[in-house]
Amino acid sequence: MRIRYSVLFLFAALLFAAPAQAQFGKLLKQASDKADAVLSGKNPLSEEEIGNGLKEALNQGVDKAVTSLSAVDGYYASPYKIFLPEEAQTIIQKVSALPGFGNVEQDLTERINKAAELAATKAGPIFVDAIKGLTIKDAMNLLLGEQDAATRYLQSSTSTPLAAEFQPIIRASLDEVNANEYWNKVVTAYNKIPFVKKTNPELDAFVTDRALEGLFGLVEVKESELRQNPALRNTDLLKRVFARQDKGDKR
Repeated sequence: MRIRYSVLFLFAALLFAAPAQAQFGKLLKQASDKADAVLSGKNPLSEEEIGNGLKEALNQGVDKAVTSLSAVDGYYASPYKIFLPEEAQTIIQKVSALPGFGNVEQDLTERINKAAELAATKAGPIFVDAIKGLTIKDAMNLLLGEQDAATRYLQSSTSTPLAAEFQPIIRASLDEVNANEYWNKVVTAYNKIPFVKKTNPELDAFVTDRALEGLFGLVEVKESELRQNPALRNTDLLKRVFARQDKGDKR
């Protein structure tokens, strides 16, 4: 009799357990499907997520650009090397024949690039503040734009205030590497040459323009790489946001 009751109890337990197991399996599959959807970009993205994704992408691009260009010879040994302006070339050609100024072009080029590298170390927070100003509506349009859409937006909306903030940094950096003092000696020597037109072109505005041009140029490269290479999307948010771009989903 005891064996009979035991068999009946076990049978009843199995009957009640079957629906529970089925429900558990169903919930497990739903969780798995949801995780797959998140990682593959199938889940709808909110406008806020798109905005945050674009800002994260730009922050990564800016951080890599600043780190690269602020390194030793970051400008000087890169495609973004800053060369002397044409007006300075005229002065240098005349002055190079004078004693003590035979290597003036190389010396000055090294100094202005060093100044740009020093300034780049302080550029990060300026760019971060600019990126924070990117609106959700703008981000929606930029996601599906050209390969450089986010960089071009950042450049058009921040170039003027960035230049205003960046130029004093460049000026201080030029002073730190004695570029301004050296340039003043060159100009002074030039202006003493008979029959030349007196001039005194300033370096800081020129170097500022070229330094920012290099920064934006490298940010553009990093943006394009992130758009084209899924392996570089190192967070779930970036994977989701750019999966939508990859499919051209305009919803």
